[in-house]
Amino acid sequence: MKILVVGGGGREHAIAWRLAQDEAKHELFIAPGNAGTESVATSLPIGSEDIPALVKWARENSPDLVVAGPEAPLVKGLADALLSIGIPVFGPVAAGARIEGSKRFAKEIMEAAGVPTGKAATFTDAAKAKAALKEYGLPVVIKADGLAAGKGVVVAESLADAEAAIDDMLVAGRFGAAGAEVLIEEFLHGEECSILAMTDGENAVLLPSSQDHKRAFDGDKGPNTGGMGAYSPAPVVTGDKLALIKEKIVMPVIRELKRRGITYRGILYAGLMVNDANSNPSGPLAKSGSTVNVVEFNARFGDPETEAVLPRLGGDFATVLLHAATGCLKDSDIIVKPDCAATVIVASGGYPGHYEKGRPVSFAGSADTGETAKSIVFHCGTRRREDGAIVTSGGRVFSATGIGPTLREAVDNAYKAVAGISFDGMFFRKDIAHRAFGRK
Repeated sequence: MKILVVGGGGREHAIAWRLAQDEAKHELFIAPGNAGTESVATSLPIGSEDIPALVKWARENSPDLVVAGPEAPLVKGLADALLSIGIPVFGPVAAGARIEGSKRFAKEIMEAAGVPTGKAATFTDAAKAKAALKEYGLPVVIKADGLAAGKGVVVAESLADAEAAIDDMLVAGRFGAAGAEVLIEEFLHGEECSILAMTDGENAVLLPSSQDHKRAFDGDKGPNTGGMGAYSPAPVVTGDKLALIKEKIVMPVIRELKRRGITYRGILYAGLMVNDANSNPSGPLAKSGSTVNVVEFNARFGDPETEAVLPRLGGDFATVLLHAATGCLKDSDIIVKPDCAATVIVASGGYPGHYEKGRPVSFAGSADTGETAKSIVFHCGTRRREDGAIVTSGGRVFSATGIGPTLREAVDNAYKAVAGISFDGMFFRKDIAHRAFGRK
């Protein structure tokens, strides 16, 4: 197949890499890609949000499938524009992508579908938002309603922190239009996990579970980030929980969207909080009373979860994506290999705040090619200079994924891959999968 992957981060590198593993050899393109994706796909000088240019290229080159990586172009209508010229797209139309583009809309869908989630309300007035804080207790979660690259969430431990977060978004306008409306949400106790559900708008197949690490530093300390690492499978998601997640969360949402005239095709990412005797032995249940509650929905593959999940998939990945995009997805399309996988994000100093770009990167062995026998290094924020050198171009620079028969071996292999990367100011968490290793 001729396939275009839209995006230029670690998630898109992982998608293109996994497509390149198919037995059938595809003609792969990526827009815009990065210094790592050039080993598996032809880079196009088109930004991921330049919808007119992407549509023009698709019209002229007639790809068999377009796979949308980031959320922003989906929210802006990339799928709608491509479908209008007859190009199959793996990714929801703009009306469906609102489930990530607006947290208020996501809560409306969950309420209508009877999906368990935390109590929440939205506000555009800072004074009214602050007055409502007393209804939620502490800690409390403050979220920008729109897209904020994974950084528009504050878990406030004190009233002063909560009020400061509200002022930051509604008064100072830190996130621009994305923060013009804020959501105040009940803090959910337990252990987080991520479920990527592949859907064709009627059926859904759950991919292997994973767990993200959102805080910047070891011990889940520091500010929220776009994600500092992930591993799969997540032991907090037992077999009975998977059945519950599909029956009580994923399918009701897909049916509610369908009821509203939205055929949702692509990935429905459910960020969940699991509250059980192991993950939260003494904490309270959410007001929903459920042991599994939705923290958030996303309209695309998670990042860095994708880098830990896709290496575990067997079979023909392109066929799975095409079946979801064209409405004929089957449970048998998904083949999961028994290996475990773990991903460690290597970031620029200062991330998720200010960081320097253009730092030259050096590699030991074949790390720059992206793959060894037991690990893969996906590029998240890199570019190639005119002199051929690879330099940093983002806050999250690499996603080092290890694979192994046990989670311990997968984590060790990921850190061995990290050891082969070097650039000035780099940092990474050293405790990826600590929750899994600490479970009884």
